[in-house]
Amino acid sequence: MPAHVHVSTHPLIQDKLARLRAIHTKPPEFRSLIAAISRVLFFEATRDVLLKPVLVTTPLTTTTCHEVAEKIGLVPVLRAGLGMADAMLEALPEAAVWHLGLYRDHVTLKPVTYYNKLPAKPDMDLGIVLDPMLATGGSAIAAIDILKKAGTPKVSFIGILAAPEGIAALQEAHPDVPVFLAALDLHLNEVGYIVPGLGDAGDRQFGTC
Repeated sequence: MPAHVHVSTHPLIQDKLARLRAIHTKPPEFRSLIAAISRVLFFEATRDVLLKPVLVTTPLTTTTCHEVAEKIGLVPVLRAGLGMADAMLEALPEAAVWHLGLYRDHVTLKPVTYYNKLPAKPDMDLGIVLDPMLATGGSAIAAIDILKKAGTPKVSFIGILAAPEGIAALQEAHPDVPVFLAALDLHLNEVGYIVPGLGDAGDRQFGTC
């Protein structure tokens, strides 16, 4: 496993992942499971975020605590990444959300950008790309390219599932970018879907199967 790739072994993630994969899981539960897994991965991915001291008055005394010192931006790849971003905002409401619209051409399997809502002068210290599925790696690479060209100092990627092919492509293109996952699956099939996978994460979240 590459040094920058972190696959969670948390028992609660593994339990929820089993239900997420199941073919009969309906969209409401599927969205809830995506959110629950994303929250845990978000805590793991932000373990090294810088802190600053802050003086807090408790009911008993005054003490020094710490708060997040960096500006964090969540960058969900539309539309499947939306459920991940909503869950992470519950943990860090101050985070900015910058949407990127990327889809995979089903013939070439290459990413196509159709929407970019990054501000003209991005000012976040850490941009976290969110996409449940890291299949060929094309969309993740394109999203990270956009963030780096905008001058983002640090970039991370959080996904639910990945294929080895996607990991290899992302590591080759951006070896400095940490990757946080719930599971690393076996391979891609002939049409570029992750096996065993869970199907199309966007369709299953929003009931468009």
